[in-house]
Amino acid sequence: MSQKQAMPTTDASLHKLWSMAHRVVLVLVIQMLLCNRVNAQLFLNDVEALKSVSSMLTDMLGSSFFASWDFSKDPCSFSGVLCDVVDGVERVTVLTLGDASSNSRGLRGTLSSALGNLAALQQLTLVPGQVIGPIPSTIGVIVNLQFIGLSKNYLSGSIPDSFAELHQLVTLDLSYNRLTGSIPEAVAALPKLASLVLTRNLLTGSIPTITSPLSHLDLKHNKFVGTLPAFPISINYLSLSNNQLSGPLDNIADLANLVYLDLSFNRFSGSVPSAIFGFKLNSLQLQRNQLSGPVRPSELVVIPTIDLSFNNLSGVISPFLAFAHNIYLNNNKFVGALPQEFVNELLSASIQILYLQHNFLTSF
Repeated sequence: MSQKQAMPTTDASLHKLWSMAHRVVLVLVIQMLLCNRVNAQLFLNDVEALKSVSSMLTDMLGSSFFASWDFSKDPCSFSGVLCDVVDGVERVTVLTLGDASSNSRGLRGTLSSALGNLAALQQLTLVPGQVIGPIPSTIGVIVNLQFIGLSKNYLSGSIPDSFAELHQLVTLDLSYNRLTGSIPEAVAALPKLASLVLTRNLLTGSIPTITSPLSHLDLKHNKFVGTLPAFPISINYLSLSNNQLSGPLDNIADLANLVYLDLSFNRFSGSVPSAIFGFKLNSLQLQRNQLSGPVRPSELVVIPTIDLSFNNLSGVISPFLAFAHNIYLNNNKFVGALPQEFVNELLSASIQILYLQHNFLTSF
């Protein structure tokens, strides 16, 4: 009888030992993983780069972005830092400098050249603030970068020529700074660049021929001169307003994918290509140039907003323009009677805004 009772006791002991051994192995595995993770996070180049970055930037009043940057802890836990395993080592792959929340006042200081040591970085963002000085040319050696956003600060100097090596770059936004010089030709030829935003800087020179597969190009409020270059057919957003560009608009006529076009406040001359009125635009802004001649769309124009004001356009007003909702034709040299189509669309409230003043119209 005692022997029969001993069997369950033995089974229970074995089960208990197995359970304990399983827990010990599990703890060891977790410890090994944690050990490997800590070692990976402390990859020397990345840690030293982050230290240099933090030493040259400070929080503005009301910002506490760097409060979590305690180098006695895991740098991958810092605000704005994301890491991933690259070639078996954990590296910084995303760096957002500053608190991106709407009530944050950003950072001040300068950008460290040590940013170039973050060799696995794919995204670099600087939130709006008061960071001054040049853009480090060393950023151009981070060959895996896909996104650079350094807008709304006080960065100065030129766009680094080294950016020509960023063959994986998809988005480059350096808008609302104090950059000078011209756009490097090689940057305009980056093989994957889809969005280039350089709005409100002090950039000069001509716009280079763009062979990148751009869909979005925004260069407004700079000091570019010269004629329009060739643009890729892929482009759908083009804003070049408030520059000193001149010459004809011929290079626009083939950009059938455009949904937004703003060439206002420049010195463009010649006629308005009829093809533009057939594009699926939601806004056409050509005001305050030196465009001349008649406006002759070949079909009904369904662009919601058309602004051709303050030019030297002449001839009769085409009835095809009456099907837009907001129409600005004022301060030109149009003559003759307003087509009946305009009256009909006004009466039906389809036309919401119609400016015709300062022309030579004979009747309404």
